[in-house]
Amino acid sequence: MSKPRIHILALGGTIATRPDATGAMQMGLGADDLVAAVPRLAALAEVAAETVSRVGSHSLSFDQIHALAAKIRSLEVDGVVVTQGTDTLEETGFLLDLLLDLDIPVVVTAAMRNPALTSPDGPGNLLAAVRVACDPWMRRHARALGVMAVMLDEVYAVADVQKAHPTRLDAFVAPQTGPLAALVEDRVVPMSLPVRDAIVAARPRFASLSAATQPVALFWISLDEPGRVLEALIEAPDHLGYRGVVLGAMGGGHLPERMSGTAGRLAGILPTVVSPRAGGGPMLRHTYGGPSSEIALREAGLIWGGRLHPLKARVLLETCLRAGLDRAAIGEVFDGWG
Repeated sequence: MSKPRIHILALGGTIATRPDATGAMQMGLGADDLVAAVPRLAALAEVAAETVSRVGSHSLSFDQIHALAAKIRSLEVDGVVVTQGTDTLEETGFLLDLLLDLDIPVVVTAAMRNPALTSPDGPGNLLAAVRVACDPWMRRHARALGVMAVMLDEVYAVADVQKAHPTRLDAFVAPQTGPLAALVEDRVVPMSLPVRDAIVAARPRFASLSAATQPVALFWISLDEPGRVLEALIEAPDHLGYRGVVLGAMGGGHLPERMSGTAGRLAGILPTVVSPRAGGGPMLRHTYGGPSSEIALREAGLIWGGRLHPLKARVLLETCLRAGLDRAAIGEVFDGWG
């Protein structure tokens, strides 16, 4: 029986670094280098490797991920693995999931330890990602699974995965749902399918996307925040170029009372999404009263982000804006997230 055809697309990141003359890690390794470091890949699949970029994920753009999605759609293969940096993996993976609707596994992976350290995790993560892309169960359920992230022998839905630590080996978690599968010995052990109804329902709205970036501001709201930056955004010519705003709000969807009026004014000018600064979990809709409660903010026109982490809410809002959706349609897209 022929082996699956797996295409590896390398973007850069820690997994692709090497030390310079001073010992500092610099981007430099390409897809062929990553494959060469994992000889066991040849036993699993017919592997093709392509270097897309050599850049840290902190410097990736929405446009680059849109181009990457187009490239993935053009491939005639049985599975795709994307390697990149960990800094924005939870965002880029989610954007790919919004843009792709394929019957083949698409997996993103990365490394926390660079190749110069003892026991770097990049080769193991790449091997695990290819193993997931080759697995028969994963291939049968590829459309239901959507884009996946594979880190440290666990498989996550990209809508749920978060980077929870800046340096630790086990930095990636899915606090709300847990992993979809685990890798044990030479097996991929499935444990669940993700709930992706909101993505499936929204995707037809994204059939035609503008090539122009739609900048979205992200603000984490904290104790005693007066909201002066939001006021400046409202008053600035062309709103500093921003086309939308995400507010990482307190608790079940609350803001300091002193800035509630400003938030309402902002929502009347730009699509403004409220998302839980706690990182996830459905917010309240109709429990608390008062001028900065979830009831008042929703009545003032702020869009509710449901269970989406603020980072992912920003990705979804930028995609909605590229699709030319008005405020009502954007609200309908976000409403699917709980």
